[in-house]
Amino acid sequence: MPALDLRLYMGSLSLHQQEDLKQEKPKSHIEAQQYIAKKAWLPEKQVVEEISKRFHVPFLDLNFVDLDAIPDSILKEKLSEKHQVLPLYLRGRTLFIATANPISMSAAEDFQFSTGFNVEYVCAEATKLQKAIEIKHEGDEAQLNLSDFDDSELDNIEVAESDDRDKDTDAPDKDDAPIVVYINRILLDAIKRGASDLHFEPYEHSYRIRFRIDGILHEIASPPANLSTRLAARLKVMSRLDIAEKRKPQDGRIKLKITAKKSIDFRVSTLPTLWGEKIVMRILDSSSAMLGIDALGYEAKQKKLYLNALAKPQGMILVTGPTGSGKTVSLYTGLNILNTPERNISTAEDPVEINLEGINQVQINPKAGLSFAGALRSFLRQDPDIVMVGEIRDLETAEIAIKAAQTGHLVLSTLHTNSASETLTRLLNMGVPSFNIASSVSLIIAQRLARRLCNHCKKPVKTPPPDNELIDFGFTQQQLDDLTLYEPIGCEFCSKGFKGRIGIYEVMPITSAISNLIMQEGNALEIAELAQKEQVNNLRQSGILKVLAGTTSLGEISRVTN
Repeated sequence: MPALDLRLYMGSLSLHQQEDLKQEKPKSHIEAQQYIAKKAWLPEKQVVEEISKRFHVPFLDLNFVDLDAIPDSILKEKLSEKHQVLPLYLRGRTLFIATANPISMSAAEDFQFSTGFNVEYVCAEATKLQKAIEIKHEGDEAQLNLSDFDDSELDNIEVAESDDRDKDTDAPDKDDAPIVVYINRILLDAIKRGASDLHFEPYEHSYRIRFRIDGILHEIASPPANLSTRLAARLKVMSRLDIAEKRKPQDGRIKLKITAKKSIDFRVSTLPTLWGEKIVMRILDSSSAMLGIDALGYEAKQKKLYLNALAKPQGMILVTGPTGSGKTVSLYTGLNILNTPERNISTAEDPVEINLEGINQVQINPKAGLSFAGALRSFLRQDPDIVMVGEIRDLETAEIAIKAAQTGHLVLSTLHTNSASETLTRLLNMGVPSFNIASSVSLIIAQRLARRLCNHCKKPVKTPPPDNELIDFGFTQQQLDDLTLYEPIGCEFCSKGFKGRIGIYEVMPITSAISNLIMQEGNALEIAELAQKEQVNNLRQSGILKVLAGTTSLGEISRVTN
């Protein structure tokens, strides 16, 4: 992209954001306006309108364009995808094309040469433009709004078949057709809303369906309680589970075919309760593993520490936090950075949530005798370069992982602790000798996920808390000098003032001073105090930086860092 395009944005960004845009945006391979929108610095529409005014190119909101009306004769799929532009309509001998970068003339020249028409640009938001291109070229694959499906189409959404099942096995009876449509509608609604989990919960006189959106559960529907058995049966059929077994928990998966090219994976867990089977479904979003490290929310120093640890040929990187804090995405992001043809990478996971091309993933199966420790032993006999262990749960797994890290392998894993310093004492309490911890662990990342404020509706707090309360919270006096706090409001674009989540991290490298303290079997408090002296931000301090940037609210940081 020409340098002039970046300079368009500078007047609206802080010095830190300007430097980030110049240094990091080229690595992301997306339009500058998309990068700014992803970072939540400015609304994308505002950025595009500024470009439109500056270059006197009309702005067009693609939400109001009938994509079906675009003639196939002017699409030129290869050119459109190459330049990320979309031909919209012909007026006489002039072809109008939507673009996010109106100063790049290569698309206009190529289309003019290919079609023989004069070409004029209109400005569009890059995110909407990319989605429109996918819809036109991939058979509406990217458009998953419920309004696009009538009941007959919802009935025809397929569950992808496994090799060991007949294709007609899950065909519903005529009496179950309304249940099929209802379940399909619920699943599509969850995808549309960006939910991570779906809860189907039976009670004595009611039935409740809830979605977890941005980490918070919301009640979505309350169908009649007498449908409990039929809803559970349909979900179990889709998941390839035993319908007759209602006394034991079961685990399964669903691959839901939305269109000919688009499928969504769900992990399904059933649990017998007093009034029926509770079913929880986790949406497995493979795109989250491909976000790239810049989208996760690391501060510049934290990102550098993580990349430096990944670049080492050996050692152990540990990611810690509660369930649902984004540990898996952090590990997968690291694996994607390391995933090259020159490296042999193996993972042991329970369960394998997302398939990663080029990485050997092993599903742990305790019933068959395949544990984390057993998988790890096998890895070490298969010439590995990098090993990921889904979780270190016991001394045996910890000892094998540490041995691997000490013998020329890079090991990534997770533990369930509340902070980076507590991770070290947890290993000590497992029975791992202190000298083994000090010599093998190179980096510990503790993390949480905080909800992002919606850029469309967030507003400055009219009456912020007193300075003494903010200092008690963790702010410094210098930070209070120019502080603007924002609060959630709520609008059509978000969920109660929040949209999406961002990571809050404590990234602690194991320096020589911390190694010495580990060797002396220092406790978690002593290690945390030493890390503070070495300028390691804890979770609360990292969260405060997100508040200062206007990314999230004070209440949200208080909630996730407690």
